[in-house]
Amino acid sequence: MGKRFSLFYGWVIVTIAFVSMILIYGIRHSFSVFFPYILDEFHWSRGNVSLMLSLNLLVYGLFSPVAGTLAEHWRLRRVIPFGIMIIGIGTAGCAFSHKLWHFYLFFGFLIPLGSAFTGSPILYPTLMNWFVKRRGLVLGLGQMGGGMSFAYGIFVALVISRFGWRDTYFILAGILITFLLPLFLLFFYYRPEEKNLNPYGATESPSTEHLRSRGSAIANSSDNKFGGILNTSELWFLVAAHALYWGIGAYLVLAHQIKYTEELGYSNIFSVSVFALFGIALCIGQLCGFLSDWMGREKAGTLAALLSIGGLFTLLSVRDTSQSVLLYIYTVSFGFGVGLFTPTLYASAADIFQKRHFGTVAGLMHTGMGVGGIIGPWLGGYLFDLSGNYDTAFALSIVGISIACLCLWGAAPRKKRQGRTT
Repeated sequence: MGKRFSLFYGWVIVTIAFVSMILIYGIRHSFSVFFPYILDEFHWSRGNVSLMLSLNLLVYGLFSPVAGTLAEHWRLRRVIPFGIMIIGIGTAGCAFSHKLWHFYLFFGFLIPLGSAFTGSPILYPTLMNWFVKRRGLVLGLGQMGGGMSFAYGIFVALVISRFGWRDTYFILAGILITFLLPLFLLFFYYRPEEKNLNPYGATESPSTEHLRSRGSAIANSSDNKFGGILNTSELWFLVAAHALYWGIGAYLVLAHQIKYTEELGYSNIFSVSVFALFGIALCIGQLCGFLSDWMGREKAGTLAALLSIGGLFTLLSVRDTSQSVLLYIYTVSFGFGVGLFTPTLYASAADIFQKRHFGTVAGLMHTGMGVGGIIGPWLGGYLFDLSGNYDTAFALSIVGISIACLCLWGAAPRKKRQGRTT
């Protein structure tokens, strides 16, 4: 008889991460789909409405390190269902909102609070626990769900057109709870040791690997103490890179992209489809995370930044509906660049800090994104309110992405990888 094929359970974890990120971040990233409807109904300023997303990113960033730290000490199968229910309550609550502070409470506080305890602050360290080798590829695969969460906007737009924006929030909450609760309760494991398995690429038994990791941590305590990690410039370079690339560079544009294209004369469904195409390009970029394994983290990050910047210059050159080709070029280039940068950045963190406190390190990087996020979307709306256009705001995104690339070079993950190879 032939040898029986056995699927490594880590790929189940990758699948859970993929599905979870679509549904969790699909709610956050649908903000730009709801944005025109909320503006039309309440006639608030764009800066004030954009603050919904800015608060969402800030709260998410502030609670991400807490979630990453708890992941290392608590049984997550008890914590994650609580987070899912919080997201569901916050999403359903948006349907009842009639004042700005209602949206700030539900969308700006409850949804990101739940997302921090179910999303990437938990899922990224989980993937690193399950895989020792091919981390760039695995992070790219897992993060593809984040990319598809932008494409989820097409579904959201269709539901809004059928049921209205308020009922759509109810539907999104129901889908989230129905799919994710059983998925995490039945199939999720934070570490392979919980199923008596080795991480992918490890050779020791689970117990031996656990003891070896503890012994290595003790032997290198001066390097691995959390206080020592906080004092490293590498950490803060990575935090700054995440803040500038995503918080300011990406989310400033993404929050206003649909409204921007509508004001150029494009229809709502076309504008949402461009947003969805961005998500698909983002997925392809994330899937190409293996490029950072092959060409090096810094070079891959530079390639990503150049593509994103080129896409934004293309977007700034679009002035009317006769330039749809330029809009597609922007979407593909910007989406691929943003998608490639994300797994490159987290693989860099894994190279530098190894397993020790990686959950907390990933959480602090999300905090950086949140700090940048409180500035990006709100500032885009505020600058529009002042000038009547988005030119200055999008130029600011280009500056943020450029500096983020320099920060990745400052973190220098290549030095750790060269040391491990030697």
